[in-house]
Amino acid sequence: MSEIIKNGAIHADEWTLVRLAEGEDAATVELPAGRVIVPLAVWLARRDALLAQAEAGVLGVWLAGTDNPAALADDLLRLQLIAVDFPKFADGRGYSIATLLRARHGYAGELRAVGDVLRDQFFFLTRCGFDVLVPKADKYTRTQLETALTSLKDFSEPYQGAVDRAEPLFRRQSRKEAA
Repeated sequence: MSEIIKNGAIHADEWTLVRLAEGEDAATVELPAGRVIVPLAVWLARRDALLAQAEAGVLGVWLAGTDNPAALADDLLRLQLIAVDFPKFADGRGYSIATLLRARHGYAGELRAVGDVLRDQFFFLTRCGFDVLVPKADKYTRTQLETALTSLKDFSEPYQGAVDRAEPLFRRQSRKEAA
């Protein structure tokens, strides 16, 4: 079982991420037992059949960088987990998707960053609203993950506003304190 960073601590991952193989049909793909995270295409093709599992908290949906988070807008209260895939570390579309889910659509459930998630990105991913970081399996040892937790505190006072802290620094500081 792989390990994840959830809310600033290391945990065992109890979820299975389902990826479709080339040519596999979203409407008929066989899903494993247990807690699963399915691609948006599977959710859209089989929504009615999967709804009870989602409401029970044993099924989540993942979005690719090309997916529109608005496709889940009507189901956000039913989905306790949404994941966003980072196919390579240089693909920043997942940051925008997370920000849209949290800020525009008001999603309050668990938001996971999956795929090519690197330590250098951990702090910025949490600023966009991710509360779970899932590096590729076998990418980091337990010791490396423990050390990586410190990167979540790389900056004590970020300048910009973001999902995790809406007001920019100049709004959080009073002029009297600066003098």
